[in-house]
Formats: sequence, C-alpha cells, structure tokens
Amino acid sequence: MSSEVAARGDAKKLVRSPSGLRMVPEHRALGSPFGLEEPQWVPDRECPRCMQCDTKFDFLTRKHHCRRCGKCFCDKCCSQKVALPRMCFVDPVRQCGPCALVSHKEAEFYDKQLRVLLGGATFLVTFGNSEKSETMVCRLSNNQRYLLLDGDSRHEIDFAHISTVQILTEGFPPGGGNARAMGMSLQYTVPGAEGVNQLKLTAGEDAHASRRQATAWLVAMHKAAKLLYESRDQ
Repeated sequence: MSSEVAARGDAKKLVRSPSGLRMVPEHRALGSPFGLEEPQWVPDRECPRCMQCDTKFDFLTRKHHCRRCGKCFCDKCCSQKVALPRMCFVDPVRQCGPCALVSHKEAEFYDKQLRVLLGGATFLVTFGNSEKSETMVCRLSNNQRYLLLDGDSRHEIDFAHISTVQILTEGFPPGGGNARAMGMSLQYTVPGAEGVNQLKLTAGEDAHASRRQATAWLVAMHKAAKLLYESRDQ
C-alpha cells in the first residue's frame, strides 16, 4: 500500500477501554509501527498483594493497574500519571514506577526526535551495490509508516519492513569524545519481492547547518529503530 493510499485511510476513532480513552486508527493495519498493544490486566483475584512492595490489599489499601504493563500495585507504587502515546492514550495514564520512567524517556522521542524525522534531512543515497549516489531528502511520512526519499527519483520504504539499521560513524574529534555519525545503512524487504534490499545514507559535506540537521536526523532514526524493534518483540 503506497503512502498516498494510506493517507486516505488515516481516519481515527475515539475508543474507551478500561485503561482510558484512546485515539486509534480506524484501520488497525495503518497504526504507527512504533505502537504498543494495550496489555491485559492481571485479574484482581490473582494479585492479593502489591506486585512491587508486597503490601496486602484491603478496604483501605486499594489496588491499581499499571496501564503500560497491566500488573497490580498499591497507590504508592503506582501513583504517577504519564503520557503514553505509544498506546494512543488521549490523556496521561496511571503507571508504576519502572514503566513511568520508560515512558518519560520515550517522551523525548515524541516531543523532539519525531519532529526531526518528519522534517527530514538531505543525504547522498546509494541503493544496493550501485556505485552511483543521488542527493535526496529523506523524511518520515506524517502517518509514521513510510520512509520517503525524494530527489530526481522518488522512493518509499514501509518502515515496518526495515530489518536492520546501522549507524555509520567517522573518526574521533581532537581531544577525545564520541565518534560522529556520518551516515546510516538500512536493510529492508519489499512485499511480494524476494531477498533483502539495502541502501546507504551519507551526510553531505556542504553547509554546516545542513550537516548538523542530517546528524540530528540520524540520531532520531536510530531511536525510532529501537522503538520499532520493541514493538515487534511485544
């Protein structure tokens, strides 16, 4: 399905679950590849005690379910309400301490790095074993499902079909420090075609601002790949 066709099917609907209100795609297949499924709650009868501090539940000590992991906790261990966009919740939802910490870390991706991916950056793009490179603008589609590459030619890669992402680095700056990201190698499959395809993105050496934008895009793409792998492993 092309990104243009997918865009026409990107309508969303508001649904209510035991965990809260969620704004989800009308067509499940068009959901974000970074999304997580809402967990099944541990049944009340199976958790007489808090699953973190072992406090016994009674009339005064109520049990609460973490919206991210579905386990039972007392109010002290599950008091934080944190945004959880990976499950499409409209409002911040109750989470246990460990889950809240993970959700806070993911907030940087949704607040900053996702915008970088949507904005795009310019790279020299090499497909497969070709010796020729093409200058292209690479960006994530608005529905987060496609990697779009625009230049003299146009390509789109289903993000969910990316199998491997590897950051390419160069040297170490004088005086020490971390190696600088200069490109990325991607492996992906195409539905209906055999084998694995590969492309290489290399940041240009032109303007300093353009190079900085490309580096930020590579870092954001690396984080996006981690979220993609987590969604697959759920």
